[in-house]
Amino acid sequence: MVDNRAAAVVQAERTAEDAVGGVPDFSADLYRAVVDFAAGAPGWVQSFGAFFTEAALVLLFGVLLLACWRAWRTSARSTAVALLGVVGVGVAYALSEGIKVLVEEGRPCRAMHVATIVTCPPPGDWSFPSNHSVIAGATAFGVLAVWRSAGVPAMVVAACAAFSRVFVGAHYPHDVLVGLLFGVLVSAVLGALLRNQVTRQVQKLRPDRKHEGATEPIDTDEAPTMQIPRL
Repeated sequence: MVDNRAAAVVQAERTAEDAVGGVPDFSADLYRAVVDFAAGAPGWVQSFGAFFTEAALVLLFGVLLLACWRAWRTSARSTAVALLGVVGVGVAYALSEGIKVLVEEGRPCRAMHVATIVTCPPPGDWSFPSNHSVIAGATAFGVLAVWRSAGVPAMVVAACAAFSRVFVGAHYPHDVLVGLLFGVLVSAVLGALLRNQVTRQVQKLRPDRKHEGATEPIDTDEAPTMQIPRL
């Protein structure tokens, strides 16, 4: 009986090792450490983590929409950068979904059989990269590109949102790190490629203010803050 139990334990350990195959060891170890810490946290901390991991995205996107409204009151160039920030969020999310299908990395909460704060997603809901982190990174960069005073806090919130996905048990650390950087990269590249074209389109929509940027001083806090070179 003892031998059978020992064999069962060994088999379970092997199964767990196979389940996380392909995942960096440091990421799996760090995931377990964070999840174990979260499991021992007070109930109100766990509840806040579950709330924040979703609410952070709503907050960030709300700030991005506010940035668009502020930019519309200034120059066509600022408005174009802000609108591209919104588009960048959608593009980054779509690309992230495509990468998930290609990589097919299983969720850590399912592979490692650990207790998590939020319900573990079903099989087929892949882990890499973290969509929440991709959206957070793209949204925060969109804010930073057009509204500097709100951009830095937005990036901090985005980083916290990414970490929260590990804290609640939904993702490995490398899922959220890559996701955050990927969201920023997509938003930045999209802005570099389409900024001038979108600026011209905005000017056509506001013919009465077509030359506002050339003759009127622009508040530095309202102007685009990320001067990305033309590609």
